[in-house]
Amino acid sequence: MQIARAWRQQPSNLRLVGSRCPKCEALLFPERIRCERCGETELEAYAFGGLGKVFSHSQVHEAPCGFESQVPYVAALVRLDEGPLVATMLADVDPEEVRVGMEVEMVTRRILVQGDDGPITYAYKFAPVLKGI
Repeated sequence: MQIARAWRQQPSNLRLVGSRCPKCEALLFPERIRCERCGETELEAYAFGGLGKVFSHSQVHEAPCGFESQVPYVAALVRLDEGPLVATMLADVDPEEVRVGMEVEMVTRRILVQGDDGPITYAYKFAPVLKGI
């Protein structure tokens, strides 16, 4: 089996992992080596729940190198339920329907494909929370 094909068939276990300061209990994203609040250097890994609300957003029409195939897309800051802001792309949403305060959840999506047989890079994005399912 080709490596790229085997990789594509792996189940995703992508999580939002940041840091927790045991001294002041600050939650930080992404992972840090020093607490930005108190300066502590012995931080613990912390897995965020992946739920939050859109804090700010903008539609991108001219993408940075490597993301040209994805335009237009919505770039957003999402305030996680635990507090930190996450810079992300929104998925599965009409750009005209995005609103500040919209409830979103982390999803795993393809962000880069390297040719027909090359690896695919997956990362987190956020999508509207599906209610009633």
